[in-house]
Amino acid sequence: MDLDPLMLSRVQFAAAISFHILFPAFTIGLAAWLVVLEARWYATGRALYLELSEFWTRIFAISFGMGVVSGVVMSFQFGTNWSRLSDNAGNVLGPLLNYEVVTAFFLEATFLGVLLFGRNRVPRWLHFLSACMVALGTLVSAFWILSANSWMQTPTGHELRDGTFYVTSWWDVVFNPSFPYRLAHMVTAAFLTTAFVVAGVSAWHLLEGRIVPHARVGFSMAQGLIMVLAPLQIFLGDLHGLNSFEHQPAKVAAMEGHWETRRGAPLILFALPDQAAETNHLEVAIPKLGSLILTHDLDGEVPGLERWPPEDRPYVPLVFFSFRLMVGLGFLMLAVAAAGLWLRLRGRLYETGWFHKLALACLPIGFVAMLAGWVTTEAGRQPWVVYGLMRTADAVTPAVTAGAVATSLAAFVIVYGLIFPAGVYYMVRLVQRGPQPSEEGGERVHGRPVGRAARPLSASGAPLDEPAE
Repeated sequence: MDLDPLMLSRVQFAAAISFHILFPAFTIGLAAWLVVLEARWYATGRALYLELSEFWTRIFAISFGMGVVSGVVMSFQFGTNWSRLSDNAGNVLGPLLNYEVVTAFFLEATFLGVLLFGRNRVPRWLHFLSACMVALGTLVSAFWILSANSWMQTPTGHELRDGTFYVTSWWDVVFNPSFPYRLAHMVTAAFLTTAFVVAGVSAWHLLEGRIVPHARVGFSMAQGLIMVLAPLQIFLGDLHGLNSFEHQPAKVAAMEGHWETRRGAPLILFALPDQAAETNHLEVAIPKLGSLILTHDLDGEVPGLERWPPEDRPYVPLVFFSFRLMVGLGFLMLAVAAAGLWLRLRGRLYETGWFHKLALACLPIGFVAMLAGWVTTEAGRQPWVVYGLMRTADAVTPAVTAGAVATSLAAFVIVYGLIFPAGVYYMVRLVQRGPQPSEEGGERVHGRPVGRAARPLSASGAPLDEPAE
């Protein structure tokens, strides 16, 4: 079989980033959750908040470590598979990615050790500060990574000389037209993802009747966050879509499944896009609603894919269905938020078993929606790696062979296939054990022996000199 090194390189990068993005997104939200718990513990002194913080810190440590490892592996592909992109756009992307390392990663590395091992070794205010700094580091990391990726989507602040990008304005590069919308949308998605995980884990403990006080607090706080963020995310997604409609109309045409330019365009709920025939089969649509959403006018003009040559169009079926998956899950989140609010107002939030089962079933939907959103964003940009200026086919390493890429792809799949289940298994073990309530007796500070460092990765929660059960 004649394998294409370009397609294999795209598949390899897509697989690596799909695995990697799950963990940084989760740690962004989880780090902020730890700050809230540490603040509550610092302000009230209630052992319950300390125990919740210790529990989620263990999960955070595993997720953070897996994110770092997968991110390092992914970064090598810029040199091995995408050297032309590195050569031509390195003046822009190199500094942005370097800023992420020297600001966010160093900040996280400095305070992560204090967060994980400093319990009862440092003053409470310093431990709380370390949680804040780690959370800030995750947000700074998202800032720089999304700035670089957004520049590739809506490039500004540069000039092209002999095929090489040179920066003319760093302000315009960093704060390119799509960056504010994508940053807000992504960070909110990370918080929502974590909220659904916390709600799902807490719901499971409520269903099992275990550590009920901790589960009630976690479930209530997570549902409160979902109630606020779910409608906000839909609003931010609409703003992001309007920005894409202005700067990347071909992507929006693929997302909406519009082949022809027309006024009063419908909102296509479902269809089977046919790339070859340039049409949709089994189309279900609401008349004129597409124009109203995109142009705020029932008779507004919505461009179709016919405006672009076939070689300049993204692969419509992939973009079309990934977008609908993301939007569908977004409205499911909104339904969960509405149901949670209704039960809270009726005083039934902790006693309604069907809602707890729903929350447990919805635990992974944030991850799925996030992956669907990234597929929509990245596949919708094709065939451009720097939108409108550099094709993906021109970014691949000229000397890379299909055999080399296939071999490394197989190795990645095998290694990730081992790492991912192992990490998930260990986190499931931690979840099954849950937060450990304080014990009575002995010289202890809210469940921890005085002067002993916590062991953050212990599934038992036992101190360093106490055997695990």
